[in-house]
Amino acid sequence: MSNVPLYQAKAELFRTLGHPVRIRVLELLQDGPRPVRELLSDIGVEASNLSQQLAILRRAGLVSSSRDGATVVYTLATPDVALLLLYGRRILASMWTGQEDLLAELRGSVEPL
Repeated sequence: MSNVPLYQAKAELFRTLGHPVRIRVLELLQDGPRPVRELLSDIGVEASNLSQQLAILRRAGLVSSSRDGATVVYTLATPDVALLLLYGRRILASMWTGQEDLLAELRGSVEPL
């Protein structure tokens, strides 16, 4: 990514995060390293789909993998990934709270016919 403006690098990071399976993998890895078989059973997608999503996360530097015999184990590449997910959750909670307030205000302002 040399000679790439920071805003472009950030956009690529967020594009990488823009898939529900990838987000779910990262959420599961927050609790520690997980073998692929556990990820498969917890996420419930085809093995080829999970493999593709893990490869994308690995290329982006968000996860790393290691072998334990025949088992491939994935882990978050940095604890900052977990922080990013936490802040994403906080932003969503803030956005949804505002929507709930607006909805309550709208409901309160509707006069019966």
